Amino acid sequence: MIPNLLSWLGGAIASPPALLPLLAEAAPEAASAEDGSLILAGVLLSLIAIYLASKVGGELSKAVDLPPVLGELVGGVLIGASALHLLVFPEGSLGASDSLIAAALQKLGNLSPEATAGIFGVQSEAISILAELGVIVLLFEIGLESDLRELKKVGIQAAVVAVVGVAAPFAAGTIGLMTFFHVAAIPAIFAGAALTATSIGITSKVLSELGVLKSREGQIIVGAAVIDDVLGIIVLAVVASLAKTGEVNVSSVLYPIVGATAFTLGAILLGQFFNKGFVAIAERLQTRGNLVIPAFVFAFAMAFLANAIHLEAILGAFAAGLVLDETDKRKELDQQVMPIADLLVPIFFVSVGAKTDLGVLNPFNAENREGLIVATFLILVAIIGKVITGWTVFGQENINRPAIGIGMIPRGEVGLVFAGIGSASGVLSKPLEAAIITMVILTTFVAPPLLRWAFQTGKPADGKPAET
Repeated sequence: MIPNLLSWLGGAIASPPALLPLLAEAAPEAASAEDGSLILAGVLLSLIAIYLASKVGGELSKAVDLPPVLGELVGGVLIGASALHLLVFPEGSLGASDSLIAAALQKLGNLSPEATAGIFGVQSEAISILAELGVIVLLFEIGLESDLRELKKVGIQAAVVAVVGVAAPFAAGTIGLMTFFHVAAIPAIFAGAALTATSIGITSKVLSELGVLKSREGQIIVGAAVIDDVLGIIVLAVVASLAKTGEVNVSSVLYPIVGATAFTLGAILLGQFFNKGFVAIAERLQTRGNLVIPAFVFAFAMAFLANAIHLEAILGAFAAGLVLDETDKRKELDQQVMPIADLLVPIFFVSVGAKTDLGVLNPFNAENREGLIVATFLILVAIIGKVITGWTVFGQENINRPAIGIGMIPRGEVGLVFAGIGSASGVLSKPLEAAIITMVILTTFVAPPLLRWAFQTGKPADGKPAET
């Protein structure tokens, strides 16, 4: 996926018209030059809506002393599937006929419904790719802002937080669904697995905005979220195996463990030999981008490598940031990466909000009521199962335990992946799927303000202010 993405971006930058046939190839029904220009028009209109929603939402959120990322998520909800239908994605319950942008393009080009659907599909895929690129850049930036030495200091604590944060909600959710709601074993396991994930993108962005990313609490949260991501891959492999065959494939469990461990340790060891060479290369280059371009080449290469061995691309980008954080050019690189992140990262957060369908929260719809009852249980398990992780940290004095636990709450896009796979496999009933989506929505939206509150007013066990 990453090589295609780089080729796509390279073609767009080198010659904008070159983008049109490339996008048109993805949908034969949109193969004419006119349709290609309409695809580009749709992408541009989508980006206008995304950036306006991001900026307005972020500014309003900042004005009421809430994390701007929450405003970006809410802005996405307003222009997405739950309200204005400006930014709609085909993997949801809506399609081209529901998209206002697609409707405008249909009138503009006098298109048939079939051609409109083709253009809508390619346009949505382009935005999805930009959103994926946005979260890769975000994790690269977070890696640059993190301190590898500090992460090493809290590594064991972060691992304990991650393991408890996965095991507790998974066990409580699975057993609770089977006991109280008489859900069958495999659907219950799938729902329990959806409770394990932590959205490192949302959490790390809030920590960065609050200026506490390099605090001990921030480093524990980020470290635990990274480990959580790896554990989530393992859990997903297990439940997907169960859904398909009813049995657990041992190789599908061992491979992510060995692969993630080898990849992370290899990246850290690489950093010890890579730093001087990277600085030497950057100093030899004389044209614009002599520092930031080699840095992104390295970040994308690491993301590609992680993706190629069936790990998350964001894990590779984060590792690349950690490696380059050790170079003498770190501060200069931070400044150059920031505007690129400002351009791409909002696409990710607004897209997450746009894909959120608040219709599942409507209690007046009879089909939602059973799901809302189950969702109430899942939300309690989702929050409590993560908050208790703050009290599993050991060997750290003056630590803000509530902040650590709250930092692990948001499920974000990771939880939606679990719900999507469970739905596609036919394992989840409609009420259970709605319950999982409701849990993901609420944990994603309550975590940012709670995390801000925890760092501003929360105190460790001995009553002294937490280190920030």
